[in-house]
Amino acid sequence: MYLNTLNLRQFRNYQDQKVEFTAAKTILVGNNAQGKSNLLEAVELLATLRSHRISRDRDLVQEGEAVAQINATLERQTGVSDLTLTLRRNGRRSVALNGESIRRQMDFLGVLNAVQFSSLDLELVRGGPEGRRNWLDTLLIQLEPVYAHIFQQYNHVLRQRNAFLKRHIETLYATSLDSELAVWDAQLATTGTRVIRRRDRAIQRLAPIATAWHASISGSTEHLQIKYVPNIPLEDNHPEQVEQAFLAKIQQRAIAEIHQGTTLVGPHRDEIELTINQTPARQYGSQGQQRTLVLALKLAELQLIEEVVKEPPLLLLDDVLAELDLSRQNQLLDAIQDRFQTLITTTHLGSFDSQWLKSSQILFVKAGEIIRHLS
Repeated sequence: MYLNTLNLRQFRNYQDQKVEFTAAKTILVGNNAQGKSNLLEAVELLATLRSHRISRDRDLVQEGEAVAQINATLERQTGVSDLTLTLRRNGRRSVALNGESIRRQMDFLGVLNAVQFSSLDLELVRGGPEGRRNWLDTLLIQLEPVYAHIFQQYNHVLRQRNAFLKRHIETLYATSLDSELAVWDAQLATTGTRVIRRRDRAIQRLAPIATAWHASISGSTEHLQIKYVPNIPLEDNHPEQVEQAFLAKIQQRAIAEIHQGTTLVGPHRDEIELTINQTPARQYGSQGQQRTLVLALKLAELQLIEEVVKEPPLLLLDDVLAELDLSRQNQLLDAIQDRFQTLITTTHLGSFDSQWLKSSQILFVKAGEIIRHLS
């Protein structure tokens, strides 16, 4: 797939900016806080309808404006698509494909596929489980767009059940309330089982690819293992078994949940374990080794999405080359070549090979404007 054009209106610090992409690699050069990452974030939003930087749409709309819009034309083997995402400061976002409004946002997902790799991704190893869950969920949305709907359903039930537990924290032993809680338990188990099964399948597919990349980058001196550790014991990925295990664990934690007034059972407490040579990665070795792991994960994401959607996704490299030493940079650049359309942000061109610079489109970003040459 190839992104031909991107148009940003009142998005972040862009007033009205159109970009035409003319090469397989585009390098966006500029000082910090000029808008380079905002441009990549716009592409990420079109691919996943999520931003890894913020959670509220109002933060994406330019100060003093009510609406922001991201528009792109994308070329795929099936033809050219026109994508539009409209963000509102005080209202619901809306999406359109080829000028037609789409009621279900799920139907917008999967048109554009992209893998984002930023310096923030190093937190995948060093940070808590929530970051790893978010990473896996974002990948799953691209592998099977219906997952966005499944995940939303689970979170809706989780919020409602938590609200119920908080409201009735003193009186939950009353029989009538007990039966009402059982209804929420059943819905949580049903929706949660769908999340767990898909996460498990995704890790089963991703893990061997990431392990192979990691062996290649580390010169086979280290062995990476990725393991999905659901909050529910998962002996069998059959839906009925998972649901039964889910309900059994809710019963086990019932008293603790009632005392704490919150849901302690479910995929919102899952972990993805990353180990190198059988040692937890966050405790293992240097920052360089942790960067090798994240690089292997990102290359595995690219490969898995390409296998599933039958086309190479876009790669968004946000100020990440400066975080990698020369050998890891070369591993990444060799893996990309011209196979994946790549958008790269950087503060200077010094870290790029001369062949790369010759074959790349170079754009300069200054105060929310894209210019061809610095004056």
